[in-house]
Amino acid sequence: MPRRLGEGQHLFFESDPARFVYEVVSGVVRLTRLHKDGRRQVIAFGFPGDLVGLPSNGRHSTECDAVTAAEVVAHRCDPLGRPDRDPSLHSVVMAAALDEISMLQDHFLMLGRRLASEKVAAFLCLLLDRIGEAVGTYRMIRLPMNRSDIADYLGLTPETISRSITQFREAKIVALEDAHTMIVLDVSRLRDMAEGS
Repeated sequence: MPRRLGEGQHLFFESDPARFVYEVVSGVVRLTRLHKDGRRQVIAFGFPGDLVGLPSNGRHSTECDAVTAAEVVAHRCDPLGRPDRDPSLHSVVMAAALDEISMLQDHFLMLGRRLASEKVAAFLCLLLDRIGEAVGTYRMIRLPMNRSDIADYLGLTPETISRSITQFREAKIVALEDAHTMIVLDVSRLRDMAEGS
């Protein structure tokens, strides 16, 4: 049975017992952790098709809330249970775990880049690959998250995010339809920028 979340509504909190994993059906969710000083780190975003809430020692290692209105399906998860009880779920969980490892490696690479503009370009390329839409000969990204979310994901300030996007606009790499809709005019230049070229 799908569960609907309103924007900002929590699905689970850090250290909650992890009895379920959640498949994102629609919308976008945000996985975060709080530093001891109260600063927030966005660990990942969950898009349709993603599985979120993989347990660590039987508990959630992050909190999860909805960036937009979202719909999720809960799957009971017993990480110590026998895989032969539900082989299809076991396969999905294993694939999600491997995807999460790959995504975290990509995130580390993004954070390790020297220039803020390279980090922002790499993030936009991630969104382009995950939720980009064709618009004629261009690609469009509908940004479900705000500048603060992006900043907390990349370890930058919202002002730096805005400056980088302005730089891309001035270079005719992107155009903004509105605050949440970006047209990528030159995908190859954006990818080159993400790679530091």
